[in-house]
Amino acid sequence: MATVLYLSYDGVSDPLGQSQVLPYLRELSRLGYRIHLVSFEKPRRFRPRQAELRASVERDGIDWHPLRYTKHPLVFSTVWDVLRLQWFAARLHRTYRFDLVHCRSYVTALAGLRKRSYVTALAGLRLKRAAGVRFIFDMRGFWPDEKVEGGTWNLGIPIFRWVYRYFKKKESQFVAEADAIVSLTNAGRRVIETWASYGTRRPPIAVIPCAAEFDVFTVGSREARTRARAELGIAPDEFVVAYLGSLGTWYLLGEMLDWFSVVRDRRERCRLLLVTPDSPAPLFAEAAKRGIKHADLSIVSATRERVPFYLSATDVGLFFIRPTPSKQASSPTKLGEYLAMGIPVVTNAGVGDVDDVVSALGAGIVIPSFSEAAYVKSIEQLEAITALDPQMLRSRAREVLDLSAGVEAYAGLYRALLA
Repeated sequence: MATVLYLSYDGVSDPLGQSQVLPYLRELSRLGYRIHLVSFEKPRRFRPRQAELRASVERDGIDWHPLRYTKHPLVFSTVWDVLRLQWFAARLHRTYRFDLVHCRSYVTALAGLRKRSYVTALAGLRLKRAAGVRFIFDMRGFWPDEKVEGGTWNLGIPIFRWVYRYFKKKESQFVAEADAIVSLTNAGRRVIETWASYGTRRPPIAVIPCAAEFDVFTVGSREARTRARAELGIAPDEFVVAYLGSLGTWYLLGEMLDWFSVVRDRRERCRLLLVTPDSPAPLFAEAAKRGIKHADLSIVSATRERVPFYLSATDVGLFFIRPTPSKQASSPTKLGEYLAMGIPVVTNAGVGDVDDVVSALGAGIVIPSFSEAAYVKSIEQLEAITALDPQMLRSRAREVLDLSAGVEAYAGLYRALLA
């Protein structure tokens, strides 16, 4: 049985940990891999659910080693977390002798790059260099460039300019020395293949998009739709547009509200449903700036288990993402979750493979620009996409966006590297 060290800077208690870490590792464990998961947990989320999460992970046959996430001070907190991870990964390797180290994103890969230390030689790349352990660089996106384009790192400030250059240098090392690279998108893979660092060894690049758990996100029944609408105070004849997830840096709330405002002006009885952990007050305030009334919005926070129930009230799933160059490597999880429930989507062009996937599956509308003219034209297509058969949409999407396809892709990568 192969033993795998899986390093994640996202916590098991985080939404991404629940949707994009644990489901994959659960299935890989069932395929016979001995998984050791190291994650960074945020105390506010972790403490209330610690016992429940530990019991769940143990049932899945995963050895879980949670570490506390450090938030402050900026930059130095991440350096501290990297140092702790280096030490901890070394200690684990001395005990379990890993065959493969799977680093999710940049920070965990960085854990193996400091020199002159036996401790750091046993994590990430140093684990590969020192002990012959296979190393997977699972990129999850072009992280340093996302930080700059999202406004988190202002290159006009010397410390952020240094951090950006440092991580770009490390990015080159990760790509040059990885035994395999995982990209979320074909668009991202094509970008990587142009990099000089990739051309030295050309390791295999597996394209594995963010998948949805089709066993969890299923087409809602008529009864579930009725119950969800009743709980949310939505009338049976209202047209419901849903947004799922946090908003944060990349999701364009203003543009989504602008689009919904155009819909509302041309269609009677519309509702925008936001299933989000974000505070409602700023969302209502942004809506009010556009003349959208309080009664036109329903905002609800939900556990992962309750999300499909609320989405069953929906006619169309909406998400707009800022289309910057770094987002060529982005794969939004919510796309698969909408389509798993047979919900057609409205989204914007220029993000990862979203245009290609939506067009190939005939699964919704891709808006070419954030303009009123483009919004009006898209609304003319709403009747056609809401008439699509939900089961047909689900069936089409399953081939590319189901968790089982992602698990098999990872398992194939593991088999090839460990052969």
